[in-house]
Formats: sequence, C-alpha cells, structure tokens
Amino acid sequence: MNANKARHYDWIWQYPKWPEFTWEGEQLQPLLRRAYDHLGQLKGKMSSVAGQQEFTLDALLTNIVASSAIENEKVDVNAVRSSLARQLNIDDNRPIKVSAQSEGLANIMRDAVTAWQQPLTLITLLQWHSWLFQGQGSLMQKIAPGQLRGEAPMQIVSGPLLKPRVHFQAPPKEVLEAELEIFIQWFNESETGSADPLIRAAIAHLWFVTIHPFEDGNGRITRALTDRALAQSDQNSIRLFAMSEAIFEHKNSYYEILEHTQKHGTDITRWLLWFVETLTISVEGALAKIDRTVFKSKFWAKYSNKSFSELQRKVLNRLLDGDFKQGINATQYQRVAKVSKATATRHLSDLLAQAVLTKLPGGGRSTRYQIVKSGTA
Repeated sequence: MNANKARHYDWIWQYPKWPEFTWEGEQLQPLLRRAYDHLGQLKGKMSSVAGQQEFTLDALLTNIVASSAIENEKVDVNAVRSSLARQLNIDDNRPIKVSAQSEGLANIMRDAVTAWQQPLTLITLLQWHSWLFQGQGSLMQKIAPGQLRGEAPMQIVSGPLLKPRVHFQAPPKEVLEAELEIFIQWFNESETGSADPLIRAAIAHLWFVTIHPFEDGNGRITRALTDRALAQSDQNSIRLFAMSEAIFEHKNSYYEILEHTQKHGTDITRWLLWFVETLTISVEGALAKIDRTVFKSKFWAKYSNKSFSELQRKVLNRLLDGDFKQGINATQYQRVAKVSKATATRHLSDLLAQAVLTKLPGGGRSTRYQIVKSGTA
C-alpha cells in the first residue's frame, strides 16, 4: 500500500477534524441577511394580529404534525392540539379528549420552546425520547424509550433486504456517550458565544442527527432540538413559524443534502445554505398566514352587514384561509358546501352580484372565482 495515499473516509464523523465544522461565510451572508429581514418582518407584523396565542398554537401544532409526517408517522391532530393548548395555558375553544401519545408529543414541544433557558442535558434528551413513544405500546418490543441505542451498527438503509443501499452509518456504540457529551457541552456553551444563531441551529441539527443516539425517533428529536436552538436565537419561547413544515415540503432535498453532507468532509457550506434557505421559506409561510389573517379580519368587518348563508360563510372562510389558491369553481363549491350543482351556481352568482367574489380569466364550466381584494385593506 502506498504510504502517501490519502485514507478514505466513508462518513463525516470519521474525518480527523470532526466535529470542527467549516463553511464559506461569504456564500452564506446574503441568505442570512434575507432570513433575518424576514424574521424582523414576522415580529413586526405579529403586533397587528389579534389572537396571537391561537397563531402560536397553530404554529407549534404544525411543527409537531409535520415533523412526524417527515418520518411517515401520523398523529391525532385534534388531540395534540388540545394537549398543547392545555400545557401552554392557551384557551382552546374546541377541546377534545387527549391521549398518552398526544400528551407526550405536546410535552416535547412545550419543553423544547418554553424551557429554552435551561441547559441541555442527557437527561433532557432521554426524557424527550421517552415522551416521543409514550402511549405507543405496540412499539415497545422494538424500541426502548428513554434509552440510548444498543450495540448493533446504526445504519440508514433502503432497497432489497439482501443487497441494501447504506445511506448513512452512525458512530459506533463505544463512542456514543463521548460524542453526546461533546455535543451537549458545545450546545450549552455556544448559546452565549459568538456563533451566528441560525448557523448554530443548523449545526446542532446536523451534528445531533449524525450522532443518531437512539434506535428510532432521531429525526424528530433532532428537529425538537432545532426548535430549542431557534427559540434561544431570539431569546423567546414563542415560535411563530414551523420549520418542520418547510422541511416536510422539501423532504426529498432534505434527505439528499443530509446524505451528501454526512458522506463528505467537515466543510458544511451546502448544508448551511439549504438550512437557512428552508428556514426563510418557513418564515415566508408564516408571513403569508399573517397577511391572510389580517385580510380575513378586515373582510368580515367590511361585510358585517351582509346576510350570507352559513354555507356561503363556510366557503368564504375556506377561500380566506388560502385553501383555494387558484380560486374556486362550482364543482369545488359543491363539494365544500355539500349542496347540489344548481345551488352552488346560485350561491356563487349571489356572491358575484354582491361584489364579494370576482371571476378569474377563463370561462365555461371551469370558471373560477376569488375574493375581491380591493377596498378591504
């Protein structure tokens, strides 16, 4: 063997400089400026929104649901919402029966974003993992909640059982506790350090998911940890945007950039670019939601003297909530309102005559209608 031949490393944690990450700061600066500009707009616009607690509740709920959906896990949305509302002392006008699972998921989110002033510990992470699988008895034979993974190699694989493709292999069990100790120390010390807060959150995400300390649930715990880092970044326990939702919407690129980064050296510029851009997308979504909320409030104030039917109100609220971004046609109205085609057409004609709706370009059976925007601001 040629002594001068460079050693081949399969995984990022095998590189000699791990975990001393490097990146190209000049490439990141434009994206960081844009991200902070959006975050500033978000904080400013929230002051004009009535019912900020409801907005916060919805953002945290979206984060939980989306983080689970990334792993193809479904949760009882209504139960989790009730659990979150109760734990955050937010009035819930539609409480329903909660479950052990919904309580556990709400516990993780509450602790991640409201206990951000507490130092991170191994006990914290083990508690989150225990909560994650709370109330899921059928999984308990395969997963040990609140415990680190066992001796078997931790691999992320896909494809045929006899010839799987290994996307990633985590550090071995014998170094796991040492790796976690280094990470936890960095996480706590970097909070008050000079690191850019968004870069710190991105590093925390990559670093922890690379350690992959549990048999299952690593992605969801990683994203909860990212939420804590983001809560710490603005010294605020209230989360106004749901980054996991943006990650879910770009799920394929999320896994692709993680796999690429975990197979190469400790220059993580590409990962940081992806993270900051995706975070900005999530903030843009929150800004759009605030705009819709304000517009909706002004809309109903303007048309408070109109005698809409309950079915018309239902459809108008769906339009105001952005559910039909391309406008609504008679068939869609029929499905939402659960009325006949003739009734749907009559309702739409009435709303058109009252100048509440306007026709979009096009015609015939595919004619679409949208809310009249002028004069409501």
